[in-house]
Amino acid sequence: MIGRIHSFQSLGTVDGPGVRFVVFMQGCPLRCGCCHNPDTWEFSGGEQYTPHEVLKRIVRFKEYFGSTGGVTVSGGEPLLQAEFVKELFELCHKNGINTCLDTSGCLLDGSVKELLKVSDRVLLDIKYTNEELYREHVGCELSDVLEFLKILDSEKIPTTLRQVIIPTLNDGESDVMQLKAVAEGVACVDKIELLPFKKICSVKYGQMGIPFRFEDFPEPSAEQMDRLNILVKQGAL
Repeated sequence: MIGRIHSFQSLGTVDGPGVRFVVFMQGCPLRCGCCHNPDTWEFSGGEQYTPHEVLKRIVRFKEYFGSTGGVTVSGGEPLLQAEFVKELFELCHKNGINTCLDTSGCLLDGSVKELLKVSDRVLLDIKYTNEELYREHVGCELSDVLEFLKILDSEKIPTTLRQVIIPTLNDGESDVMQLKAVAEGVACVDKIELLPFKKICSVKYGQMGIPFRFEDFPEPSAEQMDRLNILVKQGAL
């Protein structure tokens, strides 16, 4: 089994619970306007590894994981290489390492369902709660992502919903309340994370010679993020 990997992060603290080793897979079928990593889009990029080679990197940092940390596989979109990630997660479990899948939930087939069976937690990126915005700025259907969430719920996989807040697109109180309603509609979701839109990636787009479609959108203020996070925390999920 060979997988294409963009990069590694040895001691991440924002990609799931605790301290985590993060594997960024190469390749993504989406073209999100706010994407920070356009260099992960093309599947032909990255470097090739076997699951055992990746595991050797992970176990070097196992002592830092503690009782809550582990490995997170992100992207790109890891569902494109579901069989590879499944094998890696199985090896992690054999070594007592917690697994977390960071995904857009845009794909769902037999190999993805098998991967979910060995995923201890899923970070599900629900980019908008509006079907039209999904079609215009993402490249898949919101309904596909909600169907993916139903599978997570049926499998009872602990899930964190994440959303990047982009002013004028999804920063209204009603937007956040709709996201919260999605979370409250399934038992598997135990956390919502709102992430501020950042434009530091525009440099990378320039270096690659491709347009950053969200260049003209403003970044949210700290006060704006605080206000929306208060809304999320009001009442229990």
